[in-house]
Amino acid sequence: MKINETQRIGAIHSYNRSQQQAQAQAERKKQKDEVHISAEAKELQQSSGAGASQEARREQIEALKKAVSSGTYHVEAGKIAEKLLPYLK
Repeated sequence: MKINETQRIGAIHSYNRSQQQAQAQAERKKQKDEVHISAEAKELQQSSGAGASQEARREQIEALKKAVSSGTYHVEAGKIAEKLLPYLK
């Protein structure tokens, strides 16, 4: 009389493995991505976006707007072609 058949034990082990894999996948799905920004990065972000650089940029944009509206803004086709050429190759 056989109490334990080897084939039955193998079936139970494979069932347990599939259960463990399913649980592991469920846990991976529950995890969410997180981003942590350091204090130094926040400082750099604030210092680069504020102050004189912003004012200088606004002044430059205003000067360009005035030049375009008055018709004195000149576009150099050669410079545009030089910048576009590497992208076309």
